[in-house]
Amino acid sequence: MATPQLSPGVIIREVDLTVGRADNVLDNIGAIAGPFTQGPVDEPTDINTQGELLQVFGEPQSNDRQYEYWLTASEYLTYGGVLKVVRTDGDNLRNSNAGVGIASTTTLKIKSYEDYTLNYETATDFNFASRNPGSYADGLKVCVIDNAADQTLGINTTSLADSNIIVGNGVTAALSSAVIPGAGSTSLFNGYIKGIITGVSTDATNGASTIDVRILQRISNDGTETQIDYQQNDSNRSIEVNDSIQIYNNAGIQTGKEASPESFTAVTAVDWYEQQQLGLTNSTLFWKTIAPKPVDTNYVASRKGRNDALHVAIVDDEGKVTGIQGNILERFTFLSKAVDGETDGDAPTKSYYKDFIALNSRYIFAGRNLSSGNDSYNNTYPAASGFSSGYVEVTQGGGLWSQEAQGIQFNSIGNVTYTLLGGKDYGANEGMNATLGDLTTSYNLFSNKDEISLDYLIMGPGCGSIVESQAKANLLISIADQRKDCIATISPDRTNVVGQSISNEQQNALVKFFSPLTSSSYCVFDSGYKYMYDRFNNTFRYVPLNGDIAGLMVRTSIEAFPWFSPAGQQRGTINNAVKLAFNPNKAQRDVLYGNRINSVINSAGQGIVLFGDKTGLGFNSAFDRINVRRLFLTVEQALESAANDQLFELNDDETRANFINIVEPYLRDVQSQRGIEEFIVICDNTNNTPDVIDNNEFRADIFIKPARAINFVTLTFVATRTGVSFDEVVGSV
Repeated sequence: MATPQLSPGVIIREVDLTVGRADNVLDNIGAIAGPFTQGPVDEPTDINTQGELLQVFGEPQSNDRQYEYWLTASEYLTYGGVLKVVRTDGDNLRNSNAGVGIASTTTLKIKSYEDYTLNYETATDFNFASRNPGSYADGLKVCVIDNAADQTLGINTTSLADSNIIVGNGVTAALSSAVIPGAGSTSLFNGYIKGIITGVSTDATNGASTIDVRILQRISNDGTETQIDYQQNDSNRSIEVNDSIQIYNNAGIQTGKEASPESFTAVTAVDWYEQQQLGLTNSTLFWKTIAPKPVDTNYVASRKGRNDALHVAIVDDEGKVTGIQGNILERFTFLSKAVDGETDGDAPTKSYYKDFIALNSRYIFAGRNLSSGNDSYNNTYPAASGFSSGYVEVTQGGGLWSQEAQGIQFNSIGNVTYTLLGGKDYGANEGMNATLGDLTTSYNLFSNKDEISLDYLIMGPGCGSIVESQAKANLLISIADQRKDCIATISPDRTNVVGQSISNEQQNALVKFFSPLTSSSYCVFDSGYKYMYDRFNNTFRYVPLNGDIAGLMVRTSIEAFPWFSPAGQQRGTINNAVKLAFNPNKAQRDVLYGNRINSVINSAGQGIVLFGDKTGLGFNSAFDRINVRRLFLTVEQALESAANDQLFELNDDETRANFINIVEPYLRDVQSQRGIEEFIVICDNTNNTPDVIDNNEFRADIFIKPARAINFVTLTFVATRTGVSFDEVVGSV
């Protein structure tokens, strides 16, 4: 609207038609779902390299369905794309774990980090579990240590050599007028001191025993109970030479009579931590080589809490994961038992052991509060119990883990090792086959384009039968049709081409497989399998080509533009192919091409190349070619993004002009890059009529003549008689 004028003058008005722009939004993102040995379940994970694929989802196995998935994914990555990988669920999948009691729990399935935080963070049926389901973690050891022992007592008699003194037994000492340092004060004490045995050793020569004791509680003669923390190497030892000592097992049974000083003699306290080893079967490793003693964290100490720090190490004891027995996979030091624990520094992070492990470990989750009671798993006793009958167990006091730090003296666990067991894979056929139903669930995670950006849906291998393989192919086609922003790459069933000795039978099998599949321009069919080297298993494998076909489209986008054909010698060479399961001749290629199937051929001197660029559309159309479909995918996504900027603007001449100012330069750019022959954009009052405007709509009609790829070359050689002018014959043949 013009600005009203009250006197003569010049008005300067600016109209900005530069707001907004259209850019190519093709990101070369592929997607595949399948049964992998490890990794999160039903959770799309971005993978950029083969190394990342290996690290997150494990190695390819010997089962054909499993290694076909893995190598298909790996081969796609060699062309330069990003891959969203989903590990498929299965009824039999279970996490390796260290359960509570003498065995692992058999029903545990933690699919992902999100699943853990929602459903398992406070679980009580396991102590530690593998990060994801599968048998890959069976045999891993989770080693835990805190500052558990206060002093070492030497027993200079053989009277208790056969008394079954073990870690977890209680120690009670009768004291008279003893100096007891604890809880920040020093006082004379008459009564009993209680503790837990955290280590036992026996001299093979004379049978004398040495026990490591953590002093935990004192009980005065008048019955007053006090939680204490004896200070190591203090001159005032809690148990003196003239004290009477009793040792009780975890059932509260006395294993040694009250003794005179001559029978039980205390020695000078030593640093318990210096002597502690990780509980490994195949190697010897001291904790002191991992980290210094886990003394109280500053966060907890500043809040008058005590005994919160611990170290955790995950060890490949059997060498199953890394090939090296006793290899330390991860170490987490100075974690806290306090649920509100934090690290020091200007930018503190949570150090509570469950949260820290959940966020940082590649291998484990923590479950049950480790101080909540006895645990006889692997013959360990992490919690003190069973002191003299009539005495309250220490673990029933206020020192349980997972509390806020203020004023809490956390219970000790000592030096404990847990072994992960009970992991299960998919079940059938060497434990690595996923069902069509589970694969359907996984691929449906890619169905919502608003949640996940995607350019290629990769089929991988077929399923258990040709019918199921066809159903899987149609599933991917339907997802691509629904999204209308990606292309599904489809290979035949393995049995169609691998192991077949007669090529015409291979041809017929391919036609029979693909003919019932849905007609769509959002899919590409290929002719089979390539033969390649599997370095992980030192053998050659047949692998479906659909990962490579998606990879060729990635290569084309990188080296040229999406609207160029990915076929032929320029851009269609297949990576890492030794040979083909089926190498169709010219006559067979003619049959296949007429049935929407793109041949991959091994041509002498030219290598193995994609030799067709048809989509899966079942009738003649501009969209029956890959380059045209990808041109429109690219242009549509770019202009859709530009159109989003117009939402909620006014439908007037200025908005329409602004939109045209965005679209036309973009299309001219595509035209200059040989993707479009001609175009026209109509966005005015001819298509934005009063009815359209009143309906709150905005319309733009974009007409495009796509550039076409050459599929057929005709070379005509004409011989002429001597003396004949070329002008006479040109145009006559």
